[in-house]
Amino acid sequence: MRNRIKTLALDLLIQHGYRGVSFGDLATALDTTRANIHYHFGNKQSLVEEVLIDYIDETKKVMETVWNDPDMPFIEKIERNVAFSRKRYLKYNRPNKEGRPWSLIARMRQDSNVLTQKSHDALQDFAAHLHASIGHALETAIERREFSRSMPVDDVALQLFSIANSAAPITQDSGNFDRLEQLYLGFARIVGRAFGTRETAPDGAGR
Repeated sequence: MRNRIKTLALDLLIQHGYRGVSFGDLATALDTTRANIHYHFGNKQSLVEEVLIDYIDETKKVMETVWNDPDMPFIEKIERNVAFSRKRYLKYNRPNKEGRPWSLIARMRQDSNVLTQKSHDALQDFAAHLHASIGHALETAIERREFSRSMPVDDVALQLFSIANSAAPITQDSGNFDRLEQLYLGFARIVGRAFGTRETAPDGAGR
């Protein structure tokens, strides 16, 4: 029952936000009682905290697999990241019904004033972890001679981090996933043209 509650809470929180979810909603959907929800999690903030931290931990593991792989070309890392985001996007966005929320991290940032301190810390830690992982990926790409050592790593990492960290709002503002993919791959082409080395095909960042 505990895992069923968390799974449903995740879906409802992404779709409706913190204020759009109640223990009553969960109890009705799971054919149980509010008292049973309280028994497992105490209060709503504790439930949201646990669901959010689990979601962040899962996301960080995927990010580590992608950005910290020492043998994966940088463009492939971007493509893998795009594919991961697209998979999450499609779970909540059907054809002709796009532009809907799909990221719990983005959703909970909108409701930050009602989150626990532990939830706030987890969100900040995720952002710092993502930024550091992208910086590490760029340093690795330079060591692999994909990019010139003249690349301003901190500046490039900040720009790419800004796209990744704002992925959900970008898709909601544009009403589809295509704009996010265009931003990622367009950025990769710019960086490839500006700092790509002879070991990197001129159009390698534009696949």
